[in-house]
Amino acid sequence: MDQIALMILIIGGLDWGCVGLFGFDVIGWIFGGQLSLWSRIIYVLVAVAALWCIRFFFIEKKEAAREKIGEHSQNSTTTLGRG
Repeated sequence: MDQIALMILIIGGLDWGCVGLFGFDVIGWIFGGQLSLWSRIIYVLVAVAALWCIRFFFIEKKEAAREKIGEHSQNSTTTLGRG
């Protein structure tokens, strides 16, 4: 699911890049205009993918905290074993 969300987000980012640089909406052009049903579905999918990817900010922090706890436990065990 994460890879699909990232792929959709990249497509949306490239589309916005084209809009910003060239004033050309690729998704709108492909699917019949910005207000067509298919274009709007793609825009909503990009928004949902962006919301899904927000969780990556929190996952990294949790994993880093787990690693620190794991290192601390290993150091404590090593210290206790030497005593």
